[in-house]
Amino acid sequence: MAQINFGGVVENVVTREEFPLAKALETLKNETIAIIGYGVQGPGQALNLKDNGFKVIVGQRKGGKTWDKAVADGWVPGETLFEIEEALEKGTIIQYLLSDAGQIELWPTVKKYLTPGKTLYFSHGFGITYKEKTGIIPPADVDVILVAPKGSGTSLRRLFLEGKGLNSSFAIEQDATGKAREKVIALGIGVGSGYLFETDFYKEVTSDLTGERGTLMGAIQGIFAAQYEVLRENGHTPSEAFNETVEELTQSLMPLVAENGMDWMYANCSTTAQRGALDWWKPFKEATKPVFEKLYSEVKAGNEAQKSIDSNSKPDYREKLEAELKELRESEMWQAGATVRQLRPKN
Repeated sequence: MAQINFGGVVENVVTREEFPLAKALETLKNETIAIIGYGVQGPGQALNLKDNGFKVIVGQRKGGKTWDKAVADGWVPGETLFEIEEALEKGTIIQYLLSDAGQIELWPTVKKYLTPGKTLYFSHGFGITYKEKTGIIPPADVDVILVAPKGSGTSLRRLFLEGKGLNSSFAIEQDATGKAREKVIALGIGVGSGYLFETDFYKEVTSDLTGERGTLMGAIQGIFAAQYEVLRENGHTPSEAFNETVEELTQSLMPLVAENGMDWMYANCSTTAQRGALDWWKPFKEATKPVFEKLYSEVKAGNEAQKSIDSNSKPDYREKLEAELKELRESEMWQAGATVRQLRPKN
């Protein structure tokens, strides 16, 4: 593993240079990778693995939308696309990529097919970390590993097709065969990771749940809404409020921050923006850090996991979810956003 200095802290990471695709293919040459779940992460990981030359099959319930999506993506019924139980039987590596609620529901079926020496693969630490709540307790004679791309399956696929990669964490919960480490790294390379950094199932899920509720989705929507409302309440038009709140951030600034860092952005903006950003970032930190501390404590205590399990297992979950999404979708800010996106130059 390469030693890389991250802001003064040296970490061990795995790069494509030290573990090239050819080595990954050799490591898994006798394995059949069964993708169980073709929703968020499934398509990207499955297609990347297939394009990289691994033996991949997909297990999905026949007749549903995701079965049809798999067929549209080129998976062939009876050859590379099977009913879930048949895929579980054929697979030596089971990539368990259903939603957390879906994993709980299907677990009794999956467990039946985890014969000695097989590998159980996750892209989220939820099911294993909260096993007392989920009931997901693998047998002792299988490898249990994790590769968690730091982004959506859509991004993983898009970056792969662009010849790039999405960074991923990896973890080993159980090494029954003595080969779990080389298998997890090979799979991480196979799904299209840029580089791999090591974690464990607990750290992956606590950081992930905090991030989703925080700066990745929950906090950013809250900040968007607050600034948009203040601008609108002070007489700014929806177009101006949206552009100054969302569009400039996502289309102009964030790509540059991703390329060069926030310090570069501060150094290369107008002196007026520079002064304001330097003056105001600390008050925003002081205002929001207590919220993040409360959020992390709720995640650490398992309360956020329990909320997810309780809500996602209710029969009317989809209806309630659609109502909440409808509120967002029909808000003035995101209605304005839909119009702004339509007006972007297409070329």
